[in-house]
Amino acid sequence: MNDTATATALALTLERIHGHRTRFDARFERYFDTLGDRLDTPLPSRFAPRCLELLRELSMRGGKRLRVVLLHEAARLVTTEEPPGLAEAGLSLELLQTHGLVHDDIIDDAPLRRGGPSTYYAYRRELPGDLPAALGLAVLAGDLAAFLSMQVLLEAEVSAELRQALLAVQIRTAAETVAGQIADLERDTLGDPDEEFLHAVTDFKSARYSILAPLTMGLLAAGEDPAPHRERLHRYARLVGIGEQMHDDYLDLFGEAEQVGKSTGADLRAGRRTYAVNAVLDCVRGSDAALVEAALGDPGCTDATISRIREMARSGGADRRLRAEIRRYAAAAAAPDRDEAPPPAPARADRKDRPTSG
Repeated sequence: MNDTATATALALTLERIHGHRTRFDARFERYFDTLGDRLDTPLPSRFAPRCLELLRELSMRGGKRLRVVLLHEAARLVTTEEPPGLAEAGLSLELLQTHGLVHDDIIDDAPLRRGGPSTYYAYRRELPGDLPAALGLAVLAGDLAAFLSMQVLLEAEVSAELRQALLAVQIRTAAETVAGQIADLERDTLGDPDEEFLHAVTDFKSARYSILAPLTMGLLAAGEDPAPHRERLHRYARLVGIGEQMHDDYLDLFGEAEQVGKSTGADLRAGRRTYAVNAVLDCVRGSDAALVEAALGDPGCTDATISRIREMARSGGADRRLRAEIRRYAAAAAAPDRDEAPPPAPARADRKDRPTSG
């Protein structure tokens, strides 16, 4: 394919992706417009409608709609028409995403999400004298989003067989995602988790629900049995998921708050042993390593210290190595018939000379 043909194909793909997102956002707006009328809530309650408002605000506030795009592109492999059930599958996927964001921000004590207040911190501002109530309401808001994600599939006007198949995927995905979140919290207790543990966390916590589930549900809605393709789909989802998680971790340390939509350096302050944090630890020694270890898990770590760590990481080449890893996983995902994993990365630097945490 020559450069002109490539550019044309890319332009058409981007236009199609934009269309998926635009149509979905309009559909999501309509869903929330009528949700209050369809959901039975206690009439005297002020908190119940406020919960729906906060879920709507978070759901409609930005977001790449990656799951929606993958869902539609998977269906497009089978049919050029939008099959019944695809719209409901998209709503279900994004509602489950909202559930995950609400609960992630509680676990991470994160004030910002998608350039605005997290649901947890919105409640904290509205109930400044009652932190337990704010926490409880945020937990329940996340729970409600998860239940709504299942309800929308139950209400889909499709065959019972397809409805059951879509629900089975989504319920399994939700359970696996929670298992991944549990392992994510475990990771930060290990002190020095190896790369395979990070990969397993990423697979369960994000790759399966962000990539594998949309691809599987798109094929199902289009009438294709995904079972024969599951191994290849999972391999692709895992490789893309790892690359995307590395990119997110990279932005948390090396990005700008305006670009990321939340505070940078949050992973260091929370003591998270992410791909980026591991890359930094691999390139520092002595007093520099001690500075990183001291910052890990210190919620009061200053912006100046984060900036210092960022500069040390850049001087040690951590940012370049992490970008190279991101490209490596992207290339492996684009070659779906090759080995299970990309070629091994260069050997990790020996950390024996740096102090351990704790």
